[in-house]
Amino acid sequence: MESNPDITRFEMMCLVVNFGLGSKVIKTAKKHGVSGGTIFLGKGTIKNRLLEFLDLSDVRKEIVLMISEKTFAYKALEELKKQLSLHKPNRGIAFTTSVMNVIGARNCNSNHIEKSRGVDNAMYQAIFTIVDKGKAEEVIEVATQAGSKGGTIINARGSGIHETNMLFAMPIEPEKEIIMILSESHLTTPIVSSIRDRLNIDQPGNGILFILDVNQAYGLS
Repeated sequence: MESNPDITRFEMMCLVVNFGLGSKVIKTAKKHGVSGGTIFLGKGTIKNRLLEFLDLSDVRKEIVLMISEKTFAYKALEELKKQLSLHKPNRGIAFTTSVMNVIGARNCNSNHIEKSRGVDNAMYQAIFTIVDKGKAEEVIEVATQAGSKGGTIINARGSGIHETNMLFAMPIEPEKEIIMILSESHLTTPIVSSIRDRLNIDQPGNGILFILDVNQAYGLS
């Protein structure tokens, strides 16, 4: 199917930065045409023997999600890459993925759904795993054994027992954890297979796993 030049292309930007930098990310993005974003609290993992011995290997992170027209998104990411020094280790990561349709987001409404907007043969993929609270570390462990360099853990809890949070239009019941792992494409299959086997994801009630192609990525060196 040929691309329609009249259809606005949207990207979801996801940045994982140190605690306290989320507001700066959104402020910078707004200067480049992005209307706003949402900040989630998360926990990153650092593999360092000294930090593990001192019980300091878990680092508080902020996950920033923003949706914007593709041209604005890429301009904002280029500026954020410079400001946050994402080319240096442990400064954060950023990636984008295609959005099929946007409804209700200011300056991003679209009445069209365009298919196959992602890049061909994506170099990286984002693996999202949703499991019961307490199992995130196990997911990180088996993923690392399969070649992952680490991940980000996002707590997903409602404020009441009958409340839920939403991620990509899916209800996330209270007391769940979301693990986001960025993987080189050739490592995605062994990482996913390891998680499925160890956590028995295929069994009802044991979790959800899905994969997104990454269009642009920074901070993964």
